[in-house]
Amino acid sequence: MKRSAKNLIFLSLLILVTVLILFKSNQKASQYQSIDGLIFGTVYHITYQSQDELKSTIDSLLKEFNHSLSPFDSTSIIAKINKNEEVELDDYFITVFNRSEEISDLTEGAFDITVSPFVNAWGFGFKKEQFPDSATIDSLLQFTGYKKVKLLNNKKIVKEDSRITLNASAIAKGYAVDVIAHFFEMRGIKNYMVEIGGEIVAKGLNAKGDKWRIGINRPREDSIASKSELQLILELSNHAIATSGNYRNYYYRDGIRYAHTIDPRTGYPVQHEILSTTILAPDCMTADAIATSCMVIGLEESKKLLDSLDDVEGYFIYQDANNEIAEYFTEGMKDFAFQKEK
Repeated sequence: MKRSAKNLIFLSLLILVTVLILFKSNQKASQYQSIDGLIFGTVYHITYQSQDELKSTIDSLLKEFNHSLSPFDSTSIIAKINKNEEVELDDYFITVFNRSEEISDLTEGAFDITVSPFVNAWGFGFKKEQFPDSATIDSLLQFTGYKKVKLLNNKKIVKEDSRITLNASAIAKGYAVDVIAHFFEMRGIKNYMVEIGGEIVAKGLNAKGDKWRIGINRPREDSIASKSELQLILELSNHAIATSGNYRNYYYRDGIRYAHTIDPRTGYPVQHEILSTTILAPDCMTADAIATSCMVIGLEESKKLLDSLDDVEGYFIYQDANNEIAEYFTEGMKDFAFQKEK
């Protein structure tokens, strides 16, 4: 065999091997990975496109987050604040507290991270108290209210009353989702879905090359969540979304249904038509807090609130005047509804 022919064969084999190596490398890099775990008293589900195994790093991030804001961790920063102990604040706590204050101002107090005493009094929190009377509610109003607690120079929490406690559960899960999303962005990961306790950020495309499809459950009075039926599917590729509902955590007393959403301005459970609120926003922390706020203020006030906000859309499931299930979409939210006939 001539030397030139041998060289040609060798070169062809080299190119073939190189192509195979590149193919396998690209195939590995294109793999989508899914991980699950526990955080903030709930579960997380994360899917992302990368060749890197990131569960241990993500768990470490969430452990840090948990130690800052989790009411389930007795040694967390927020728990120590509630016990009036000296504690050094971290960026997680400062970010959540400041955004909570902004949402509280925006909603005229419908969102309030000092609401825990009411939640406990009505039997929806850590403590299963007896059904409160008006005198009990009046007494709790003395040490609730977001204006009674301040963050001085982003360094120290100051309370008007030492009995004031903080609970960021209605905003912190959304922020935890943002934290993981930011972590992915810093690593150059562009296709992912992060879900913690129903709060979600979806970016890029899923493993099939489609937008991420997020199901919204049909409200059912099913406190143990044994049944699940979808009311709506949304298609997302660059958005954060949060859903809040009143149809699982509730009880009846003297023929009246009491759900877990408490109006912090009055101290009483809300009694209105909304069963479920889904909010789409640029970040999940905002979506989480606005969803909770809408559950407090009701449908008509929620429409006004969302009309006043840029880049925030909403979808509501409610009971109409005939006690039938009905839906309301903001105009922008309609664009994200998945049409099965596509």
